Amino acid sequence: MRPHRIDDFVGQDHLLGKGKVLRSTIETGQVYSMILWGPPGTGKTTLARILADSSQCHFVSFSAVLSGVKDIREVVEGARRQERHHSRRTVLFVDEIHRFNKAQQDAFLPHVEQGTLILIGATTENPSFEVIAPLLSRAKVFVLKPLNVEEIEELLRRALSDTTRGLGKESVDTSEEVLRDIAVFANGDARIGLNTLELAVELTAPDGEKRRCLTVETLREVVGRKPLLYDKDGEEHYDLISAFHKSLRGGDPDAGLYWLGRMLEGGEDPLYIARRMVRFASEDVGNADPQALQVAVAATEAFRFIGPPEGHLALAQATVYLACSPKSNAVYRGFENMIRDVRGTEALPVPLHLRNAPTDLMRKLGYGKAYKYPHDYPGHFVDEEYLPENLRGRTYYHPGESGFEATIRKRLATWWKTKKDGEDAT
Repeated sequence: MRPHRIDDFVGQDHLLGKGKVLRSTIETGQVYSMILWGPPGTGKTTLARILADSSQCHFVSFSAVLSGVKDIREVVEGARRQERHHSRRTVLFVDEIHRFNKAQQDAFLPHVEQGTLILIGATTENPSFEVIAPLLSRAKVFVLKPLNVEEIEELLRRALSDTTRGLGKESVDTSEEVLRDIAVFANGDARIGLNTLELAVELTAPDGEKRRCLTVETLREVVGRKPLLYDKDGEEHYDLISAFHKSLRGGDPDAGLYWLGRMLEGGEDPLYIARRMVRFASEDVGNADPQALQVAVAATEAFRFIGPPEGHLALAQATVYLACSPKSNAVYRGFENMIRDVRGTEALPVPLHLRNAPTDLMRKLGYGKAYKYPHDYPGHFVDEEYLPENLRGRTYYHPGESGFEATIRKRLATWWKTKKDGEDAT
Protein backbone atom coordinates (compact mmCIF):
# COMPACT_ATOMS: atom_id res chain seq x y z
CA MET A 1 0.00 0.00 0.00
CA ARG A 2 3.02 2.32 -0.26
CA PRO A 3 2.01 5.50 -2.13
CA HIS A 4 3.92 6.31 -5.33
CA ARG A 5 2.59 9.86 -5.79
CA ILE A 6 2.66 12.78 -3.42
CA ASP A 7 -1.11 13.24 -3.79
CA ASP A 8 -1.62 9.76 -2.32
CA PHE A 9 0.61 10.45 0.68
CA VAL A 10 -1.27 10.68 3.98
CA GLY A 11 -0.12 12.90 6.83
CA GLN A 12 2.73 15.40 7.29
CA ASP A 13 0.68 18.35 6.08
CA HIS A 14 3.13 20.69 7.81
CA LEU A 15 5.72 19.57 5.23
CA LEU A 16 3.61 18.49 2.26
CA GLY A 17 0.63 20.83 2.31
CA LYS A 18 0.11 23.31 -0.50
CA GLY A 19 3.03 25.74 -0.62
CA LYS A 20 5.02 23.83 2.02
CA VAL A 21 8.72 23.27 1.56
CA LEU A 22 8.84 19.55 0.74
CA ARG A 23 5.89 19.72 -1.65
CA SER A 24 7.65 22.54 -3.50
CA THR A 25 10.80 20.43 -3.62
CA ILE A 26 8.88 17.52 -5.15
CA GLU A 27 6.99 19.70 -7.62
CA THR A 28 10.17 21.39 -8.87
CA GLY A 29 12.26 18.22 -8.80
CA GLN A 30 15.11 20.04 -7.07
CA VAL A 31 16.11 17.47 -4.46
CA TYR A 32 18.90 18.09 -1.96
CA SER A 33 20.45 16.23 0.97
CA MET A 34 18.18 15.92 3.98
CA ILE A 35 17.47 13.99 7.15
CA LEU A 36 13.93 12.75 7.75
CA TRP A 37 13.44 12.41 11.50
CA GLY A 38 10.31 10.85 12.91
CA PRO A 39 8.71 7.85 14.65
CA PRO A 40 8.28 4.51 12.85
CA GLY A 41 5.51 4.19 10.28
CA THR A 42 5.23 7.88 9.40
CA GLY A 43 6.36 7.63 5.76
CA LYS A 44 10.08 8.38 5.80
CA THR A 45 11.01 5.69 3.23
CA THR A 46 7.98 6.44 1.06
CA LEU A 47 8.79 10.13 1.05
CA ALA A 48 12.40 9.45 0.07
CA ARG A 49 11.24 7.36 -2.92
CA ILE A 50 8.78 10.03 -4.05
CA LEU A 51 11.51 12.68 -3.79
CA ALA A 52 13.87 10.57 -5.90
CA ASP A 53 11.21 9.87 -8.54
CA SER A 54 10.26 13.54 -8.77
CA SER A 55 13.84 14.47 -9.59
CA GLN A 56 14.30 11.54 -12.00
CA CYS A 57 17.35 10.55 -10.00
CA HIS A 58 18.74 7.06 -9.63
CA PHE A 59 17.50 5.71 -6.28
CA VAL A 60 19.66 3.50 -4.06
CA SER A 61 18.38 2.17 -0.76
CA PHE A 62 20.98 1.49 1.89
CA SER A 63 20.57 -0.10 5.31
CA ALA A 64 22.76 1.18 8.11
CA VAL A 65 22.20 -2.12 9.90
CA LEU A 66 23.49 -4.38 7.11
CA SER A 67 26.07 -2.23 5.28
CA GLY A 68 29.59 -0.99 5.96
CA VAL A 69 32.24 1.35 4.52
CA LYS A 70 33.03 -1.08 1.68
CA ASP A 71 29.39 -0.93 0.54
CA ILE A 72 29.54 2.86 0.62
CA ARG A 73 32.47 2.81 -1.82
CA GLU A 74 30.48 0.59 -4.20
CA VAL A 75 27.52 2.96 -4.03
CA VAL A 76 29.78 5.92 -4.80
CA GLU A 77 31.26 4.14 -7.83
CA GLY A 78 27.77 3.30 -9.04
CA ALA A 79 26.72 6.95 -8.62
CA ARG A 80 29.68 8.09 -10.70
CA ARG A 81 28.73 5.64 -13.48
CA GLN A 82 25.14 6.87 -13.44
CA GLU A 83 26.30 10.45 -13.84
CA ARG A 84 28.89 9.58 -16.48
CA HIS A 85 26.79 7.31 -18.69
CA HIS A 86 23.20 8.44 -18.02
CA SER A 87 23.63 12.01 -16.76
CA ARG A 88 21.60 11.04 -13.70
CA ARG A 89 22.39 11.96 -10.15
CA THR A 90 21.96 9.40 -7.39
CA VAL A 91 19.72 9.71 -4.36
CA LEU A 92 21.11 7.52 -1.62
CA PHE A 93 18.49 6.66 0.96
CA VAL A 94 20.02 5.51 4.25
CA ASP A 95 17.51 3.91 6.57
CA GLU A 96 18.32 4.13 10.30
CA ILE A 97 21.26 6.43 9.64
CA HIS A 98 21.69 6.82 13.40
CA ARG A 99 23.10 3.29 13.46
CA PHE A 100 26.13 4.35 11.41
CA ASN A 101 29.21 5.00 13.50
CA LYS A 102 31.35 8.12 13.02
CA ALA A 103 33.73 6.45 10.56
CA GLN A 104 30.87 5.31 8.35
CA GLN A 105 29.25 8.74 8.40
CA ASP A 106 32.61 10.34 7.61
CA ALA A 107 32.82 8.12 4.51
CA PHE A 108 29.69 9.81 3.11
CA LEU A 109 30.85 13.34 3.78
CA PRO A 110 33.14 14.14 0.79
CA HIS A 111 30.71 12.60 -1.71
CA VAL A 112 27.77 14.56 -0.33
CA GLU A 113 29.92 17.70 -0.36
CA GLN A 114 30.99 17.13 -3.98
CA GLY A 115 27.43 16.41 -5.09
CA THR A 116 28.15 12.85 -6.15
CA LEU A 117 25.42 11.70 -3.78
CA ILE A 118 22.20 13.32 -2.64
CA LEU A 119 21.81 11.85 0.81
CA ILE A 120 18.39 11.27 2.33
CA GLY A 121 18.74 9.76 5.77
CA ALA A 122 15.90 8.40 7.87
CA THR A 123 16.10 8.16 11.63
CA THR A 124 13.88 7.65 14.63
CA GLU A 125 16.56 9.19 16.87
CA ASN A 126 17.39 12.85 17.40
CA PRO A 127 19.93 13.65 14.66
CA SER A 128 21.52 16.29 16.89
CA PHE A 129 22.98 13.44 18.91
CA GLU A 130 23.26 10.66 16.33
CA VAL A 131 24.51 12.35 13.13
CA ILE A 132 27.97 13.94 12.96
CA ALA A 133 27.99 17.74 12.84
CA PRO A 134 29.70 18.13 9.40
CA LEU A 135 27.12 15.85 7.78
CA LEU A 136 24.27 17.49 9.66
CA SER A 137 25.38 20.94 8.46
CA ARG A 138 25.10 19.80 4.84
CA ALA A 139 21.63 18.29 5.18
CA LYS A 140 18.29 19.91 5.94
CA VAL A 141 16.44 18.23 8.82
CA PHE A 142 12.69 17.63 8.46
CA VAL A 143 10.65 16.39 11.42
CA LEU A 144 7.83 13.95 10.66
CA LYS A 145 4.96 13.64 13.12
CA PRO A 146 3.04 10.51 14.18
CA LEU A 147 -0.10 10.04 12.11
CA ASN A 148 -3.32 10.94 13.86
CA VAL A 149 -6.27 8.54 14.20
CA GLU A 150 -8.17 10.00 11.25
CA GLU A 151 -5.16 9.67 8.93
CA ILE A 152 -4.64 6.03 9.84
CA GLU A 153 -8.34 5.37 9.38
CA GLU A 154 -8.04 6.75 5.85
CA LEU A 155 -5.16 4.36 5.12
CA LEU A 156 -7.18 1.44 6.46
CA ARG A 157 -10.14 2.27 4.23
CA ARG A 158 -7.84 2.43 1.23
CA ALA A 159 -6.41 -0.98 2.07
CA LEU A 160 -9.90 -2.49 2.37
CA SER A 161 -11.01 -1.09 -1.00
CA ASP A 162 -7.83 -1.60 -3.05
CA THR A 163 -8.22 -4.79 -5.12
CA THR A 164 -4.68 -4.69 -6.53
CA ARG A 165 -2.41 -4.07 -3.57
CA GLY A 166 -4.84 -4.20 -0.66
CA LEU A 167 -7.59 -6.40 0.75
CA GLY A 168 -10.30 -5.43 -1.72
CA LYS A 169 -10.68 -8.99 -3.05
CA GLU A 170 -11.30 -10.42 0.40
CA SER A 171 -14.88 -9.09 0.75
CA VAL A 172 -14.39 -7.72 4.25
CA ASP A 173 -17.31 -6.33 6.24
CA THR A 174 -16.40 -4.18 9.19
CA SER A 175 -17.52 -1.11 11.12
CA GLU A 176 -16.21 2.37 11.83
CA GLU A 177 -15.74 1.28 15.42
CA VAL A 178 -13.32 -1.47 14.39
CA LEU A 179 -11.36 0.86 12.13
CA ARG A 180 -11.22 3.42 14.93
CA ASP A 181 -9.93 0.81 17.38
CA ILE A 182 -7.20 -0.27 14.97
CA ALA A 183 -6.20 3.34 14.36
CA VAL A 184 -5.97 4.03 18.09
CA PHE A 185 -4.02 0.81 18.62
CA ALA A 186 -1.55 1.82 15.87
CA ASN A 187 -0.46 4.77 18.03
CA GLY A 188 0.60 6.94 15.09
CA ASP A 189 2.34 4.13 13.16
CA ALA A 190 0.76 3.39 9.77
CA ARG A 191 2.68 0.13 9.46
CA ILE A 192 1.22 -1.22 12.71
CA GLY A 193 -2.25 -0.18 11.57
CA LEU A 194 -2.00 -1.95 8.20
CA ASN A 195 -0.37 -5.06 9.67
CA THR A 196 -3.06 -5.28 12.36
CA LEU A 197 -5.82 -4.99 9.78
CA GLU A 198 -4.23 -7.66 7.59
CA LEU A 199 -3.78 -10.07 10.50
CA ALA A 200 -7.32 -9.51 11.74
CA VAL A 201 -8.71 -10.24 8.26
CA GLU A 202 -6.58 -13.39 7.92
CA LEU A 203 -7.81 -14.68 11.28
CA THR A 204 -11.47 -14.02 10.46
CA ALA A 205 -13.00 -17.07 8.78
CA PRO A 206 -15.24 -16.36 5.75
CA ASP A 207 -18.93 -17.15 6.06
CA GLY A 208 -21.06 -19.14 3.61
CA GLU A 209 -21.01 -16.24 1.17
CA LYS A 210 -17.21 -15.99 1.46
CA ARG A 211 -17.43 -12.69 3.31
CA ARG A 212 -15.27 -11.96 6.32
CA CYS A 213 -17.03 -10.09 9.11
CA LEU A 214 -14.41 -8.28 11.16
CA THR A 215 -15.81 -7.49 14.63
CA VAL A 216 -14.58 -5.71 17.73
CA GLU A 217 -14.37 -9.09 19.53
CA THR A 218 -12.12 -10.54 16.81
CA LEU A 219 -9.94 -7.47 16.94
CA ARG A 220 -9.53 -7.76 20.70
CA GLU A 221 -8.08 -11.25 20.24
CA VAL A 222 -5.63 -9.97 17.63
CA VAL A 223 -4.29 -6.82 19.23
CA GLY A 224 -3.92 -7.73 22.91
CA ARG A 225 -2.05 -4.84 24.49
CA LYS A 226 -1.27 -1.61 22.69
CA PRO A 227 2.45 -1.26 21.88
CA LEU A 228 3.94 1.95 23.19
CA LEU A 229 6.74 3.82 21.45
CA TYR A 230 9.51 3.75 24.02
CA ASP A 231 13.24 3.45 23.58
CA LYS A 232 14.89 3.11 26.96
CA ASP A 233 18.21 4.23 25.51
CA GLY A 234 16.85 6.96 23.24
CA GLU A 235 15.25 10.38 23.33
CA GLU A 236 11.83 9.07 24.34
CA HIS A 237 13.40 7.85 27.59
CA TYR A 238 14.57 11.36 28.47
CA ASP A 239 11.43 13.09 27.19
CA LEU A 240 9.11 10.98 29.34
CA ILE A 241 11.13 11.27 32.54
CA SER A 242 11.36 15.02 31.92
CA ALA A 243 7.58 15.25 31.51
CA PHE A 244 7.15 13.20 34.70
CA HIS A 245 9.53 15.39 36.69
CA LYS A 246 8.01 18.65 35.45
CA SER A 247 4.48 17.41 36.19
CA LEU A 248 5.44 16.71 39.80
CA ARG A 249 7.19 20.06 40.08
CA GLY A 250 4.08 21.76 38.70
CA GLY A 251 1.84 20.10 41.29
CA ASP A 252 -0.18 18.00 38.81
CA PRO A 253 -0.74 14.50 40.29
CA ASP A 254 -2.86 13.40 37.31
CA ALA A 255 -0.17 14.19 34.74
CA GLY A 256 2.42 12.62 37.06
CA LEU A 257 0.43 9.38 37.17
CA TYR A 258 -0.04 9.42 33.39
CA TRP A 259 3.66 9.77 32.60
CA LEU A 260 4.47 7.16 35.26
CA GLY A 261 2.07 4.77 33.52
CA ARG A 262 3.54 5.53 30.09
CA MET A 263 7.02 4.66 31.34
CA LEU A 264 5.98 1.51 33.17
CA GLU A 265 3.90 0.21 30.25
CA GLY A 266 6.75 1.00 27.89
CA GLY A 267 9.15 -1.20 29.86
CA GLU A 268 11.13 1.39 31.81
CA ASP A 269 13.04 0.11 34.85
CA PRO A 270 10.80 1.04 37.82
CA LEU A 271 13.85 1.56 40.03
CA TYR A 272 15.10 4.22 37.61
CA ILE A 273 11.81 6.07 38.13
CA ALA A 274 12.08 5.56 41.89
CA ARG A 275 15.60 7.00 41.92
CA ARG A 276 14.35 10.07 40.07
CA MET A 277 11.60 10.51 42.67
CA VAL A 278 14.14 10.36 45.49
CA ARG A 279 16.14 13.04 43.68
CA PHE A 280 12.97 15.09 43.15
CA ALA A 281 12.13 14.92 46.87
CA SER A 282 15.40 16.69 47.70
CA GLU A 283 15.64 18.96 44.68
CA ASP A 284 12.08 20.26 44.34
CA VAL A 285 10.39 19.62 47.70
CA GLY A 286 13.31 19.83 50.08
CA ASN A 287 12.53 21.01 53.58
CA ALA A 288 9.13 22.37 52.60
CA ASP A 289 8.06 18.81 53.43
CA PRO A 290 10.93 16.73 54.88
CA GLN A 291 8.68 13.67 54.83
CA ALA A 292 8.70 13.68 51.01
CA LEU A 293 12.17 12.15 50.98
CA GLN A 294 11.03 9.44 53.39
CA VAL A 295 8.02 8.66 51.18
CA ALA A 296 10.19 8.41 48.05
CA VAL A 297 12.73 6.15 49.75
CA ALA A 298 9.95 4.03 51.27
CA ALA A 299 8.33 3.61 47.83
CA THR A 300 11.68 2.46 46.44
CA GLU A 301 12.09 -0.11 49.18
CA ALA A 302 8.46 -1.22 48.86
CA PHE A 303 8.95 -1.88 45.16
CA ARG A 304 12.14 -3.84 45.86
CA PHE A 305 10.23 -5.86 48.45
CA ILE A 306 7.14 -6.87 46.48
CA GLY A 307 8.19 -6.25 42.84
CA PRO A 308 5.91 -5.66 39.84
CA PRO A 309 3.07 -5.24 39.24
CA GLU A 310 1.97 -4.79 42.87
CA GLY A 311 4.97 -2.58 43.61
CA HIS A 312 3.86 -0.13 40.92
CA LEU A 313 1.18 1.09 43.33
CA ALA A 314 3.84 2.23 45.80
CA LEU A 315 5.42 4.30 43.02
CA ALA A 316 2.01 5.72 42.18
CA GLN A 317 1.41 6.66 45.82
CA ALA A 318 4.78 8.43 46.01
CA THR A 319 4.06 10.19 42.70
CA VAL A 320 0.83 11.67 44.04
CA TYR A 321 2.43 12.63 47.37
CA LEU A 322 5.35 14.43 45.68
CA ALA A 323 3.08 16.25 43.24
CA CYS A 324 0.85 17.46 46.08
CA SER A 325 3.71 18.47 48.41
CA PRO A 326 4.66 22.11 49.00
CA LYS A 327 7.69 22.90 46.85
CA SER A 328 11.06 24.48 47.60
CA ASN A 329 14.37 24.31 45.78
CA ALA A 330 16.20 26.22 48.52
CA VAL A 331 18.33 23.23 49.51
CA TYR A 332 19.19 22.57 45.85
CA ARG A 333 20.19 26.20 45.22
CA GLY A 334 22.13 26.36 48.47
CA PHE A 335 24.05 23.21 47.59
CA GLU A 336 24.85 24.50 44.09
CA ASN A 337 26.12 27.82 45.46
CA MET A 338 28.22 26.04 48.07
CA ILE A 339 29.82 23.77 45.47
CA ARG A 340 30.67 26.83 43.39
CA ASP A 341 32.53 28.31 46.38
CA VAL A 342 34.25 25.02 47.21
CA ARG A 343 35.60 24.84 43.66
CA GLY A 344 36.34 28.54 43.21
CA THR A 345 37.87 29.68 46.51
CA GLU A 346 40.97 28.86 48.49
CA ALA A 347 40.49 25.82 50.73
CA LEU A 348 41.62 27.33 54.05
CA PRO A 349 42.32 25.07 57.03
CA VAL A 350 39.52 24.36 59.51
CA PRO A 351 39.49 27.18 62.12
CA LEU A 352 41.28 26.12 65.31
CA HIS A 353 38.25 26.53 67.56
CA LEU A 354 36.32 23.98 65.45
CA ARG A 355 38.98 21.27 65.64
CA ASN A 356 38.96 18.37 68.07
CA ALA A 357 41.74 18.25 70.64
CA PRO A 358 42.21 14.61 71.73
CA THR A 359 45.90 15.10 72.76
CA ASP A 360 47.81 17.53 75.00
CA LEU A 361 49.87 18.69 72.02
CA MET A 362 46.75 19.63 70.08
CA ARG A 363 45.37 21.53 73.07
CA LYS A 364 48.68 23.40 73.42
CA LEU A 365 48.47 24.31 69.74
CA GLY A 366 45.07 25.88 70.29
CA TYR A 367 42.85 23.12 68.88
CA GLY A 368 39.31 23.58 70.23
CA LYS A 369 40.26 26.73 72.12
CA ALA A 370 37.40 29.16 72.77
CA TYR A 371 34.81 26.83 71.23
CA LYS A 372 31.33 27.70 72.51
CA TYR A 373 29.16 24.67 73.28
CA PRO A 374 25.62 25.63 72.12
CA HIS A 375 23.87 23.52 74.78
CA ASP A 376 25.39 25.70 77.48
CA TYR A 377 23.51 28.73 76.16
CA PRO A 378 19.82 29.79 76.19
CA GLY A 379 17.83 28.25 73.37
CA HIS A 380 20.76 25.91 72.59
CA PHE A 381 22.20 28.57 70.30
CA VAL A 382 25.26 30.80 70.55
CA ASP A 383 26.83 33.39 68.27
CA GLU A 384 29.72 31.50 66.70
CA GLU A 385 31.66 31.49 63.43
CA TYR A 386 31.74 28.15 61.62
CA LEU A 387 32.91 29.09 58.11
CA PRO A 388 36.57 29.65 57.21
CA GLU A 389 37.88 33.22 57.20
CA ASN A 390 37.52 33.77 53.43
CA LEU A 391 33.84 32.79 53.43
CA ARG A 392 32.63 34.61 56.55
CA GLY A 393 29.11 35.91 56.10
CA ARG A 394 28.18 33.60 53.22
CA THR A 395 24.55 32.42 53.24
CA TYR A 396 23.77 29.42 51.06
CA TYR A 397 20.43 28.27 52.38
CA HIS A 398 17.53 30.70 52.02
CA PRO A 399 14.41 28.83 53.16
CA GLY A 400 11.16 29.65 51.44
CA GLU A 401 7.76 30.32 52.91
CA SER A 402 6.05 27.05 51.94
CA GLY A 403 5.31 24.16 54.26
CA PHE A 404 7.79 23.35 56.99
CA GLU A 405 10.34 25.77 55.54
CA ALA A 406 8.25 28.62 56.91
CA THR A 407 9.06 27.26 60.39
CA ILE A 408 12.74 26.92 59.52
CA ARG A 409 12.73 30.46 58.15
CA LYS A 410 11.40 31.87 61.44
CA ARG A 411 13.87 29.82 63.47
CA LEU A 412 16.86 30.99 61.44
CA ALA A 413 15.62 34.57 61.57
CA THR A 414 15.67 34.36 65.38
CA TRP A 415 19.20 32.96 65.37
CA TRP A 416 20.43 35.54 62.86
CA LYS A 417 18.97 38.28 65.05
CA THR A 418 20.87 36.85 68.02
CA LYS A 419 24.07 36.97 65.96
CA LYS A 420 23.41 40.52 64.82
CA ASP A 421 22.66 41.67 68.35
CA GLY A 422 25.93 40.07 69.48
CA GLU A 423 27.85 41.84 66.72
CA ASP A 424 26.23 45.17 67.56
CA ALA A 425 27.12 44.69 71.24
CA THR A 426 30.78 44.24 70.34
